[in-house]
Amino acid sequence: MSQTSRNLLIWCIVFVSIFTGVSFLTDQNEKKSVNAVTYSQFIESINTGSIASIVVQGPNISGKTKQGKDFSTYVPFHNPSMLQDMVSRGIDVVVKPMESEFSFWAMIIPWIPLLVLVGLVVYSMRQMHASGNKAIGFGRSSAQVIEGKTVTTKFEDVAGVDEAKQELCEVVDFLKNAQKFQKLGGKIPKGILLVGQPGTGKTLLAKAIAGEAGVPFFSIAGSDFVEVFVGVGASRVRDLFGQAKKNSPSIIFIDEIDAVGRRRGSGYGGGNDEREQTLNQMLVEMDGFDASNTVIVIAATNRADVLDNALLRPGRFDRRVVVPLPDLLGREKILDVHMAKVPIDTDVKKNVIARGTPGFSGADLANLVNEAALFAARHGKATVSMKDFEYAKDKVLMGSERRSMVIRDEQKKLTAFHEAGHAVVSLYTQGSDPIHKATIIPRGDALGMVVSLPEDDHTSLTYETLISQIMMAMGGKVAEEMIFGKNQVTTGASSDIKAATHLARRMVTEWGMSERLGFQYCDFINSSYGIKDISDSTSRVVDEEVAALLTSCFEKTKALLVKHQDALYALANALLMRETLSGDEVRLVCEGHELPPLTDFADEARAKPADDATKAGKDGRGGESSEVKRRGRPKKDATTFDAEPL
Repeated sequence: MSQTSRNLLIWCIVFVSIFTGVSFLTDQNEKKSVNAVTYSQFIESINTGSIASIVVQGPNISGKTKQGKDFSTYVPFHNPSMLQDMVSRGIDVVVKPMESEFSFWAMIIPWIPLLVLVGLVVYSMRQMHASGNKAIGFGRSSAQVIEGKTVTTKFEDVAGVDEAKQELCEVVDFLKNAQKFQKLGGKIPKGILLVGQPGTGKTLLAKAIAGEAGVPFFSIAGSDFVEVFVGVGASRVRDLFGQAKKNSPSIIFIDEIDAVGRRRGSGYGGGNDEREQTLNQMLVEMDGFDASNTVIVIAATNRADVLDNALLRPGRFDRRVVVPLPDLLGREKILDVHMAKVPIDTDVKKNVIARGTPGFSGADLANLVNEAALFAARHGKATVSMKDFEYAKDKVLMGSERRSMVIRDEQKKLTAFHEAGHAVVSLYTQGSDPIHKATIIPRGDALGMVVSLPEDDHTSLTYETLISQIMMAMGGKVAEEMIFGKNQVTTGASSDIKAATHLARRMVTEWGMSERLGFQYCDFINSSYGIKDISDSTSRVVDEEVAALLTSCFEKTKALLVKHQDALYALANALLMRETLSGDEVRLVCEGHELPPLTDFADEARAKPADDATKAGKDGRGGESSEVKRRGRPKKDATTFDAEPL
């Protein structure tokens, strides 16, 4: 219940209590306000014959006069002859049994206002006490504590990181049987740093350790330590480690430790006092473990380069476990884990999906399976087929289709040649990755795109591969200039220019691929102190080398497209007809072969679903359908635009 609702309820109770008490007192006053007469007046009224009726209830007598007035009196003794005399005088006499003198509500109701007042005082005191406890507990740790027996995650639930699991199995053995290592003088690492890209399963590995060992698991984020007030973070660190020691053997897991473990004295202004005090306290706690306290600290980060050196030294985080992106076999195992939760069709081939998803993390693959299941559910399928996985992969790689977007024919033609330029350069350049798909259907922020997927996992990139990637990025802009002229070049190549420039600069400054600079690393801004790390003359040489590399690649790209201009035109026309082409279809078109006919025009991945009239190109009234008007009627062959001399 919110604080506002609680306060409203309290005031409602107060109002009802006061109303009840006032009503009760009013009733009592009304009873007392009935015309009370003395005993002598009552006898006199009987003698004069002015009483019409009475009600006798023990010693209490009430009644009405003949004038209609109410009265009451009290008779101290019973006098049966008096009642007989009243009956003989024609007075209507009613006799009722005497009520019990004890009335629960008569006793309780008068005390209700006082009880409510006491309750309000007690509630206010408790609120003040709670506020005091909150202030005292401001420096306590907010870690989530999970009992070891309740952790259901095991190593079998973590796939694709076999080497990392092997290193962590030793930690589990130590938590289960510490004497086995201690009797030989061995000491388990006090801190284990999990390093890897986002989504690779670092947090899942930490939970699996707790699940396998069956020990308490204290989970907290690095940002939970840092507060505005200096000293609060250090207090929380002391409290967290104190709780872990009381429950040892146990595991402390700190996610995104770079939020608190960043190198001291770095950044503008010399650092942050609160964060540095928190880090100092963490260093003290990790280095002050007793041998009897089997508490292991596991931390995760994807920015190990910014961590303080004192945090990484032996005795603190003395074991560093790299959690890499999964390879081909790892991706298959991850798919096995996630596919076990959804009904899979018999045509699904995990090895094909794994081969087509290089660079995907475990989280990416989980998202892929989920998107495929959602797509199958939207179409009322009972199982998830290979076609659903293909759709999900395209959505993850390229974004959702925006078929409702209205595009002019001129813009559509320009987009087709732009994407055809990318595809032709990729197809005829040595070292480039195979094309997965080319499309001119808007997806995400792009009006079209060409996606390439490597045949295997790249461990390193060669000079030839890097040059092919730069040339492919330039292919779209070069094709626009060649076909439409420089005056009609669009802004669609902005991301391509950024990618090509970034690659060229890294080749020159980081990878030693410049003859003028040779074997040296040229970092413009030192990440530790935020200052320029190279001279102005070297910076000028870097700019000249980057510009020369980009100019050379641009000329090579232009020469390549001039040589293969027939393939460029054929591919652009095929994209205008089909809108989406697979890698094999791109290769067929560029080699001069005809495309096989579409077997299903309503295929979700190739065209928008339409009714029979729309499929026939009619709107039901004999005219062009709105879909055909928007997208243009396809031509009969792939020679819609004739090739011109370039």
